[in-house]
Amino acid sequence: MDFQNRVGSKPGSGGVASESQGNVDRRERLRKLALETVDLAKDPYFMKNHLGSYEWARILLFQVAYPEIADKMQPRHRFMSAFEQKVEAPDKRWQYLLFACEPYETVAFKIPNDDVDKSEGKFFSNWDKDGKTFTLQLTFAVDEQDKNQPAPPPPRVQLRFY
Repeated sequence: MDFQNRVGSKPGSGGVASESQGNVDRRERLRKLALETVDLAKDPYFMKNHLGSYEWARILLFQVAYPEIADKMQPRHRFMSAFEQKVEAPDKRWQYLLFACEPYETVAFKIPNDDVDKSEGKFFSNWDKDGKTFTLQLTFAVDEQDKNQPAPPPPRVQLRFY
């Protein structure tokens, strides 16, 4: 941000930035820092919104195709605790989302064991009879602790001189 050549500033000084200019500069610095420290290819919760900026959303979308399903059948889903399943060792950090429909075998996805927000607009399931695709979108609930907690400070940069 260019702080020179402003009204009321002395030559060689940075000048006084308005509050809005300071906010824009701070937001831009934080955005660049987030892009440097987060690998967007590996983190499924970072997404690009319609404005081109990145935001963190804990939303998962599942689309399961059932091309050979009978006309009157409809797939079902259910959440299963890690302690109910017998395939892996139980781990309280995970839960399973199961999709079942005849004549197919049940499909399970391992997801974090966080509360799912099932309020209107946050939890969505749909069976497309024509495309024979079952869609389920879920949003993880935001903890009250996370809402009130300020953002963590940026990591300290250590400069080394040789």
